[in-house]
Amino acid sequence: MAFRPRARAKSLEARVRNWAQSTEPKPFLGAFAGFKVGMLNIVTVDDRDRTPNFGKQLANPSTILATPPLTIMGIRGYRVDYYGRHALFDIISQDTLKEQKKKTQSGSLEEAISKAEDRLNNVSSVAVLVSVSPKDARLSQKKPYTFEIKLTGSNTKQNFDYAKSILGKKLKVSDIFRTGQSIDVAAITRGKGVEGPITRFGVKRKQHKSRKSVRAVGTLGPISPAVVMFTVPRQGQRGFHQRIEYNKRILLIGNTSEEGFDINLKGGFKHFGALNGDFIVVRGSIPGVPKRLVKLRMPIRQKNTKVLEPKIVEVVAK
Repeated sequence: MAFRPRARAKSLEARVRNWAQSTEPKPFLGAFAGFKVGMLNIVTVDDRDRTPNFGKQLANPSTILATPPLTIMGIRGYRVDYYGRHALFDIISQDTLKEQKKKTQSGSLEEAISKAEDRLNNVSSVAVLVSVSPKDARLSQKKPYTFEIKLTGSNTKQNFDYAKSILGKKLKVSDIFRTGQSIDVAAITRGKGVEGPITRFGVKRKQHKSRKSVRAVGTLGPISPAVVMFTVPRQGQRGFHQRIEYNKRILLIGNTSEEGFDINLKGGFKHFGALNGDFIVVRGSIPGVPKRLVKLRMPIRQKNTKVLEPKIVEVVAK
């Protein structure tokens, strides 16, 4: 029931509705974005206490993500009233607008900031508008992805001051995350097209002498009321859904230009090509196909607050 409706996603870009909360006034950017590259095997020393394999070597199937710099385009303030949440102001950096060839905002940047500071008493939360360009990851798509990230500090004034300090700048993944910590991953899964109830829901096949059909549900419901319940397995779309996976551990953060961090396969990764620039390696699988946008978020169901840097023994290309 948690995955209803099993319909095609509206966009190739996953939508993040909830952000990690912090009780500390010091603000920080709680998310990043990257592009799926491929899979690797990383051999590490198990550092989980009270486990049978503690201190032994483990082979971790891992996913590598290209993470080009994130450009801070603007600041958005929200207010909450009886009817919900509404955007109160937008501040857009003129330099980033010129790079994306979009219309500039009315008035100067200083005037927009001054007007926003006068409205801070009515602001309940502050978010930053960011963009990531596939071209920076050597992909063919020219149009950048633009989305917003909520600042997670508890003090609105400090959140706004921090947003002003990073406005128009480019942030690297190493400025947001660190090796060993857990993150949440949001992406659009691989599309499978239309499938029947056997493949889509795992319904058991009927016997071969059954009437009319074998790969179908035995009954769709009673005669009266003559209604098919939404809980009855039916054929339909499988795959290309938005999914979020929680508490994925970061095993490695690096840049291919640094010594010891060139993890490219001979001839490049399948369906992606050669990896250039910043990247991270996350333990386990990640939804989606190569080159698809993946959003990375601070964990909202964090299990362990203690962050240990993994001891990597070997990196094995799959």
